[in-house]
Amino acid sequence: MAHVTRSVTINDPVGLHARPASEFVQKVNESKTSVTICKEGGSPVDASSILSVLSLGIAQGDVVELSVEGDNADAVADDLKYLLEHQEG
Repeated sequence: MAHVTRSVTINDPVGLHARPASEFVQKVNESKTSVTICKEGGSPVDASSILSVLSLGIAQGDVVELSVEGDNADAVADDLKYLLEHQEG
């Protein structure tokens, strides 16, 4: 089982708020992999939980780290990174 990480800088002026966080969590749950997310230097949380993701209070300019474990982890990590980089408020 593969394990990969990706770092992402959040560019959206309002950060990772409810709608894009919901889309992100939906993609995580569809991926059938284990995914955690954390702010740089922080403790990771389960990325399949909307409340956990929102509790991070991710703002514009924050660097977050995605950690993905499972089959197809590399592709899932790339897809999730792209989603976070290209979210629209």
